[in-house]
Amino acid sequence: MKEKLTIIKVGGKIVEEESTLNQLLADFSAIEGYKLLVHGGGRSATRLAAQLGIESKMVNGRRITDAETLKVVTMVYGGLVNKNIVAGLQAKGVNAIGLTGADMNVIRSVKRPVKDVDYGFVGDVEKVNAGFLATLIRQGIVPVMAPLTHDGKGSMLNTNADTIAGETAKALASLFDVTLVYCFEKKGVLNGVTIIDDYAHHPTEIRATLEAAKNYPHERIVCVFQPHTYTRTKAFLEDFADALSLADIVVLADIYAARETDTLGISSGDIQKRLQDAGTTAYYFHSFDEIEQFLLKKCMNGDLLITMGAGDIVNVGEHLLGQ
Repeated sequence: MKEKLTIIKVGGKIVEEESTLNQLLADFSAIEGYKLLVHGGGRSATRLAAQLGIESKMVNGRRITDAETLKVVTMVYGGLVNKNIVAGLQAKGVNAIGLTGADMNVIRSVKRPVKDVDYGFVGDVEKVNAGFLATLIRQGIVPVMAPLTHDGKGSMLNTNADTIAGETAKALASLFDVTLVYCFEKKGVLNGVTIIDDYAHHPTEIRATLEAAKNYPHERIVCVFQPHTYTRTKAFLEDFADALSLADIVVLADIYAARETDTLGISSGDIQKRLQDAGTTAYYFHSFDEIEQFLLKKCMNGDLLITMGAGDIVNVGEHLLGQ
């Protein structure tokens, strides 16, 4: 019988704020048996880049990692965020070690080929060295993995944390009985409705979050989604609808424009139409007040309410809870 291994993936939003980080450290430390943690850190990288005068460029929800940005994400992901987690776990008696894919050659990637967009130093995972990770784990060492890999030729590569978690879980499944858990930020409970917030704003992340949510006790999954930028919404219109269809009910807010002014003739109504055509119950409101009133009327005891997006949709859950 294989030994059990729990892999936890947490977004940058959880590990970057003191209160949620402390709760994560306590909860993760309490997990019995072998375990491994994968984390993000995108918001911290964006903040540091701005402080250094380096513009963060995003295309279709993905960071463009040029040479200067690579230095920033390496410092933030592999340094600041990773070592804060490791130090916090050590303080709780967990013998953790911080790793990037370059350390012990645990994850090797290939630089993403240029098609329509050149994402720069971004890696697509090629191989996870399950044997090396297993050796650490069986010695009672807990790997804490940053969203960085390498190409084997001397270059670090920025790599999606969800991908790292998924590929690591698949590789270690040959050696352990693996459980992969994606963590949410629980905001509170209102009249029996559990309200959580998630930073997912790309179809791949949305799908991972909603698939993970199915493992959380619930009657219905109600997803309140705020698309981020017109260009991204237009580029991933079909993918957004496909990923969001995993929810029982979808409530759409207006697109968060960020710095964009050209609507490109697109709106959240386009996602709503595709969802409805596919048989998913979907609603679209132009204001947060309308969304909150709708949720107060429609949500039932036992529902799991997820506010999702990279804009200010988090305010909906906080307003409902009086925060």
